Amino acid sequence: MTPLKDLITKIFKKKKDPNAPWLEYYSREERSIKFTKKTIYDYLIDEVGDDKDFIALNYFGNRFSYNEFFNDINISAKALREFGVREGDIVTICMPNMPEALYVFYACNKIGAVADMVHPLSSPEQLHHYLKESKSRILFLVDFDYEKMNDIIPKTLVYKTILVSPKESMPLGLTVGYTLTRSLLMKRPSITDNNYMSWKDFMAVGVTSNQNYKGERKSDDLAIILHSGGTTGTPKGIMISNYSFNAIAQQSAVNVIDVRPKDKIVTILPIFHGFGLGVCIHTPLCLKVETILMPEYDANRFYKIWKYDKPNVILGVPTLWEGMMSNPKFDNVDMSQLKYIISGGDHLTVTAEARINDFLHKHGAHVNIGKGYGMTESVAATCYTFPGTNEPGSIGIPMVGNTYKICNPETLEELPMGEEGEICVQGPTLMMGYLNNKEETDNVLKRHDDGSVWLHTGDIGYIAPNGIVYYTQRLKRMIVVSGFNVYPSQIEETIAKHDAVDKVCVIGIPHQYKMHVPKAFIVLKKGIQPTAKIKKEIIEMCKESLSVYSLPKYYEFREELPKTLYGKVDYKTLEKEEEKKGK
Repeated sequence: MTPLKDLITKIFKKKKDPNAPWLEYYSREERSIKFTKKTIYDYLIDEVGDDKDFIALNYFGNRFSYNEFFNDINISAKALREFGVREGDIVTICMPNMPEALYVFYACNKIGAVADMVHPLSSPEQLHHYLKESKSRILFLVDFDYEKMNDIIPKTLVYKTILVSPKESMPLGLTVGYTLTRSLLMKRPSITDNNYMSWKDFMAVGVTSNQNYKGERKSDDLAIILHSGGTTGTPKGIMISNYSFNAIAQQSAVNVIDVRPKDKIVTILPIFHGFGLGVCIHTPLCLKVETILMPEYDANRFYKIWKYDKPNVILGVPTLWEGMMSNPKFDNVDMSQLKYIISGGDHLTVTAEARINDFLHKHGAHVNIGKGYGMTESVAATCYTFPGTNEPGSIGIPMVGNTYKICNPETLEELPMGEEGEICVQGPTLMMGYLNNKEETDNVLKRHDDGSVWLHTGDIGYIAPNGIVYYTQRLKRMIVVSGFNVYPSQIEETIAKHDAVDKVCVIGIPHQYKMHVPKAFIVLKKGIQPTAKIKKEIIEMCKESLSVYSLPKYYEFREELPKTLYGKVDYKTLEKEEEKKGK
């Protein structure tokens, strides 16, 4: 703990609660936190206050003050109103970490619209599903996705698509470079196609508008839709309220007590993910921290940010730390300014944790890597480590306001401290439910005998007597690739569509940097032999239907697959076989 927090904790020490031993790590003031009833936009405005000359965003070295940030939000809000967006309407944002995406996100909230955050690497099939499910009418699409998506947009209710280039807010030199290397090669809609417009034209509409509308939404109203496969792998829209999204910012602020206004954070985790949007965007902006945006991972730029911007906070997935440690450019980087470095999105092994800490200390850092744990269904992290709770292999303690318990997955019976079972979470950040899917919602949000609704994570773990939580393994077969959830069933369904395929099983196998990657085991129909042509066709099918991070890294043809006593494909045997190969 920091000296200040340590002193506060000692002064206001509370008798240990045997049912919630983690509470002893929080002061009485922290335990009595009141979560705001404001909208997302109002909360940000009030937290920033009069400090609008502070830097809000840093994008490739271009810095934007809060004055500039709020001005562009307001212009975006006016333009949205001019295009007919009203309270409760859904606006889809399919963009990477760019200032323009954030202008639209907060503008939606200002006028009471709902921001539907979609991965720009989604397949056309996935985007079609998201747009159809949400009934979105306005789409903000990164320009390099136009060629991939233009055929499916007319099949939806979208009547206006705003194409936004990553170069919009870049410095002049980088803008020219991006234009020459990427923009000139992109296909674009016809200038007579009124269904599309540029970002500059969109903003011009806002500049000339006299509308200055502000919505009257409530804290428990729907504000954001995020997307995940949940614990089953079926694509679902996750509904997040104003209250839940603001709560993650308030919780995170407690856990990063040493962060001060004008500190700097590197935001590489994507804004279409709860961790990226809630913890790496909304939280630092509310704390008046300079937020350095990275729209995609670039090893050279990542190094330059460390070298010249000297960030105080960085959050990432284990893949990011592996890449950093293997990059010789980092040999002479000074990390002494670091206050927090946090790993989330995937399990960090004890061995990897020790290696990262050794690397940090050799580069002057005075901190160890922290870990976070959570789900998109809870916005982001629900459990976090800080000094005093950062035990090797642990995921820390429940964030302030949250309660954890371990249950028998079959009976919902609460298990004793130290016993493994399904991790269940109760707290202010839980989702409202899945969009248009009550059945799946009821499978994950369950009301227990105590009267509270608990989120069933589908993960196995246990709580030590001192309140520190440990994650053990996934209850289901979900694979995490560089922090993204990948579901074997989706890949299997895609491959099984090929006429030559009889059976298929997909598992996750260890990877040096991505932690895990999918591998597909394929059995062809009787009489058909594996050929390069068949393999190529299967790969192309996967590319057409799956996200980039869901694509199998390896394909192996077999005459048969192992089966359980009940006749099901025994994927655990395949996992054990691959594990032996790696030894």
